[in-house]
Amino acid sequence: MKPYQKEGVLKDGSRVILRPMVKEDREKLLEFFRGLDEKDLLFLRSDVRDPAVIDRWVNNIDYRRAFPLLAEAGGRIVGDGTLHMRLMGWKRHVGNVRVVVAKEYQGKGLGTLLINELVELAGEYGLEKLVAEIHLQAHSALAAFKRAGFSTKAVFEDLVKDLTGRSSDLVVMVCDVEGRDRRAPES
Repeated sequence: MKPYQKEGVLKDGSRVILRPMVKEDREKLLEFFRGLDEKDLLFLRSDVRDPAVIDRWVNNIDYRRAFPLLAEAGGRIVGDGTLHMRLMGWKRHVGNVRVVVAKEYQGKGLGTLLINELVELAGEYGLEKLVAEIHLQAHSALAAFKRAGFSTKAVFEDLVKDLTGRSSDLVVMVCDVEGRDRRAPES
């Protein structure tokens, strides 16, 4: 993979560095995920506080299957976005996007910045569509994906459960990677 690093400026003027995850990020990732509150953890697919999960991620990096994009500020990770891809099959043109942002960086545009960067990367990888599955109660995530050009395609009632067993709805949003560049700017 060619070297990749970009600087992003958030709504409050603070700066972050966007770069791919590398093996040496293990401890920073553990610190980042241990800093998430229970509500944010509810929306994640893995037990990210388990060191074995992080070890699997950093020891098995394959940027052709999953591109883990980190946002770093002051030497620590403050955001994590991943573009998941398939190398073959009938959905090889479709990627999945997942994003999580540290509490103190939420509401500053970091989620949207990560999503926009992942959409750009998707185009470079030749993907045509991106899918995001979002818990209906994750209002800020829904708004960030909408700002980044995703639209709601389906809502599945009572499909997901929180840690207490309470059911909720799952929203599926899709972005047309090429079409996003042609859409009218939001006012």
